Amino acid sequence: MKNIKFIIGSAIALIFISGIATSCNDWLKQAPQGRWTIDDVEGGAYTTQIMAIYQAMRGYSITGGIPPLMIENARSEDEYKGSTSSDGADQEAMFDNFSYSASNGTIKSYWTANYSIINDCNTIIDNLDSLNKVSGLNEATKYINMEAHFFRAYCFFNLVRAFGEVPLVDFAITSSDQANIAKSPVGDIYTLIDSDLTYAEGLPVSWESKYIGRLTWGAARSLHARTYMTRNDWGNMYTAATDVINSKLYNLNTPFDKIFRESGENNSGSIFEIQCTATTGLPASSDIGSQYAQVQGCRGSGDSDLGWGWHMATQKLAEAFETGDPRKDETLLYYTRPGENWNDMITALGYPADGNKPYGEKLSAQNCLGRYFNKKVYTNPSIRTSIGNRFGYWFNIRIIRYSDVVLMAAESANELGNQPDAIKYLEMVRSRARGNNSSLLQKVTTTDQSELRKAIHHERRVELAMEAGRFYDLVRWGEADSVLGPLGYKPKNQYLPIPQDEIDASNGVLVQNPNY
Repeated sequence: MKNIKFIIGSAIALIFISGIATSCNDWLKQAPQGRWTIDDVEGGAYTTQIMAIYQAMRGYSITGGIPPLMIENARSEDEYKGSTSSDGADQEAMFDNFSYSASNGTIKSYWTANYSIINDCNTIIDNLDSLNKVSGLNEATKYINMEAHFFRAYCFFNLVRAFGEVPLVDFAITSSDQANIAKSPVGDIYTLIDSDLTYAEGLPVSWESKYIGRLTWGAARSLHARTYMTRNDWGNMYTAATDVINSKLYNLNTPFDKIFRESGENNSGSIFEIQCTATTGLPASSDIGSQYAQVQGCRGSGDSDLGWGWHMATQKLAEAFETGDPRKDETLLYYTRPGENWNDMITALGYPADGNKPYGEKLSAQNCLGRYFNKKVYTNPSIRTSIGNRFGYWFNIRIIRYSDVVLMAAESANELGNQPDAIKYLEMVRSRARGNNSSLLQKVTTTDQSELRKAIHHERRVELAMEAGRFYDLVRWGEADSVLGPLGYKPKNQYLPIPQDEIDASNGVLVQNPNY
């Protein structure tokens, strides 16, 4: 089990973050903040503030719970709400069937949580800008400023992808009247994101081990590549992605079957990973960890009840993997596999001999077809035993992986007409996936741009399956209508409706997205 890391690395941070839980509108109601100096509290006020943002990044509505899973994942054809039909039926209609409602609480929670972090970042940035004018910034405060710019860019990127035009709040809100801001064009949001990430690219390439999980140059440059990808800005996307590759800071040496296990946390291919923890000496809870694994864990009973069973994979995803692709069995946790004895399987999974398991149904090969939990959040049974908790609060959240960046380089190279590089980068990912079995996942050699494009699109689908991004890939590729249309998708569904509460509170300043 990992040691406690940077995120909860000091007592003062724990004292501060224990009180940051806010209601949905608290970010609009903050009292004016004084201009602190780095000496105001032990360890530095800004260190405490940035630690609180790292803590908030584990939050239920940012990375750790249903809102991000439904908005960033479940809207694709490969993933769906999961759980039971009676558990969150309104969410199923909205995110599986594209029956979007502006009054949906999940989108309100996502909107509010992202803006809450943005406001916290703005507070740090504003205070440090004032400090800089008076006495300048030392190395420590410069890096904290860069981290705040990164997190602001991250949250605005969440918002602009999900909602399109949103209010561009680039200053700390100290009274509710300051928060009533009209939407800005998408281009203006990306201008701020570009500026923030360019500044954040001044972060160190690495930190000493006690700061594991702290933001680096690689995280900023990789997120920048992802924002260029969303805009199909092939030139900047290629430059940013290959900058990360050519730095040689990361590699694909960790076998795929280790990446998403506890032993694979912070491996050589991890660029940005949210740190969670639990030990026998600390309570296993979302206070020092995350509900990320719990929300998606196998839904059952007794010791084999690992969570809520939300965010499951579809049969379409299962069928997307090439024959023998080892990544399939490391991505999908399903009840039985071809050729395996059914009784042995349910025993191995800890199910009672009669097969009565999730959903109160009798398990069988027939009624379990298409029921796939996300194995990328499956926790080690021995750790569950030692911690005395089944729900995986200690499980780290992988936000940016090196293979994603390599595939960004492959895609942009192909679109720029550089097929040799595209093939090289695509093969890097496929080679790691096939391991020592040369009969699997044959090297893609076509130099035809269209065929190579299909191969790269496929590779993103299976390598990054059950990770946030498939829906946004379909949108940027212009494939959302054809792929998701049969499921109810309409062009307006590229963007979610802005929460109705926000529209109502703005007295006409904030305008709803088209056709809602």
